[in-house]
Amino acid sequence: MTRPSSAPPGSRSIDELLAEARARLDRVGPLRASGAAREGAVLVDIRPAAQRAAEGEIPGALIVERNVLEWRFDPASDARLPQASYDLQVIVVCSEGYTSSLAAAALQDLGIRGATDLDGGIRAWQDAGLPVVSAD
Repeated sequence: MTRPSSAPPGSRSIDELLAEARARLDRVGPLRASGAAREGAVLVDIRPAAQRAAEGEIPGALIVERNVLEWRFDPASDARLPQASYDLQVIVVCSEGYTSSLAAAALQDLGIRGATDLDGGIRAWQDAGLPVVSAD
């Protein structure tokens, strides 16, 4: 994608940022994510409440909205969750797998090497016939 002539030097498009994030992720499909969760990976749903209400939730997924994700998973943060660890396997979930790629890359930037995302998001999960429950 060509940057507009008014773009500041060094700026990157969202398409470039997304491609850079995905280049370092081992993205997982729904069946692989489901299996990883059974083996101890943490599925983290970062969608806002309105999206979860409209699209449903993955049973057992940890809800951590995107705006606080890094604070909750940074092992050095005072606001971290009990499970926050540099060795944690985290699979980030959004609606279609775009925001989750950027979020998983941000977790990797914090040193959480096992962070990745669900390719296709909850929509791919549903299309694979995996369980979804109504948001409470």
